[in-house]
Amino acid sequence: MPSGDARVVLGADGCRGGGWVVAALDDGVLRWEWAADTAALLDLADRIGAAAVAADVPIGLPRVGERRPSDGLAAARLGARRSSVFPAPPREVLACPDYAAARAIAPSLSAQAFGLVPRIREVDEALRARGPQVHTWVVEAHPETAFAALAAGRLALATKRSATGALQRLGLLAEALGHLPAEVPAGAALDDALDAAACAWVARRWAAGEAEVLGGEPDDLGTPMRIVV
Repeated sequence: MPSGDARVVLGADGCRGGGWVVAALDDGVLRWEWAADTAALLDLADRIGAAAVAADVPIGLPRVGERRPSDGLAAARLGARRSSVFPAPPREVLACPDYAAARAIAPSLSAQAFGLVPRIREVDEALRARGPQVHTWVVEAHPETAFAALAAGRLALATKRSATGALQRLGLLAEALGHLPAEVPAGAALDDALDAAACAWVARRWAAGEAEVLGGEPDDLGTPMRIVV
């Protein structure tokens, strides 16, 4: 478990080719790190003594036929961009070998949501191996919800993969975190890195006791179903 130096926090976003791009915020200075998988991400937190890790991935999972209140609360905040919130898949589909098997259990499950299942499974296994105490310092974040909070009604955010959207998010992060390093790790796209930095902002708020928690009900294994902002 990290030593808990509140000056050091991590934000992590999964990359399309695998692995995590990690924004390490150390006493107000941000640097990029890379973690090959979730176990490596948690090991990185141990090694640098991070007080908190905020990751863009569903952590607590609902039952078949149910939805997490946190997903609905996050979507409501995003208005026209609510489609960026994918309802978390039910825990039962983590064991499914393919989309057809998952649809047999959860007919409404989208292909996009099923595409997240391998990473969700990996995260779930890594966190459960650490025991319930891990949820005091590892939290789920949703970058678009974080950016909406940073914008605070001052501007309407364009899509994150547009030039305008990227510049808007860079400006918001510069205000909140200061200078961002110009180069990102190999394997990380710009939007991945910016999302990781937004997660680092959430992690800093969590470590400082300033974060807002959407939802929080435990799932069947006692894992909190929450999105932290």
